[in-house]
Amino acid sequence: MTGERDLDALLRDMKLEILDGTFVFCTLAPSASIPASISPMLTFREREGTTLVILHEEAERAGLRHEFPSRLITLSVHSALDAVGFLAAITARLAEAGISVNAVSAFHHDHLFVPVDRADEAMVLLRGMSEATHL
Repeated sequence: MTGERDLDALLRDMKLEILDGTFVFCTLAPSASIPASISPMLTFREREGTTLVILHEEAERAGLRHEFPSRLITLSVHSALDAVGFLAAITARLAEAGISVNAVSAFHHDHLFVPVDRADEAMVLLRGMSEATHL
């Protein structure tokens, strides 16, 4: 199944979903195993260690140091992995408003981790972008 590549269609058709909970970023040493007691939303292996994005409560229970308390916004439009400009437009709009974002592209959708205290504002801005393409 191929995803959408047209930027206007991506912006027009995106539906925003915000997941419950606060997510945090943690890192484990390169040789460390992921604790069985946690269920990461995201894992990414780098030379320096393994990044985990997990619920805040899980990080606390596991005693893991963590940073960047964030909400997860999913852009529910099936964007092609080679679509050009979609995340650039999204992140540029959030940057204009001074909202930091950690964007992740997965197979079907793009996902944004935004600061907890700016999540509602980010949703309003993104909805505005989508509505503007309907004109």
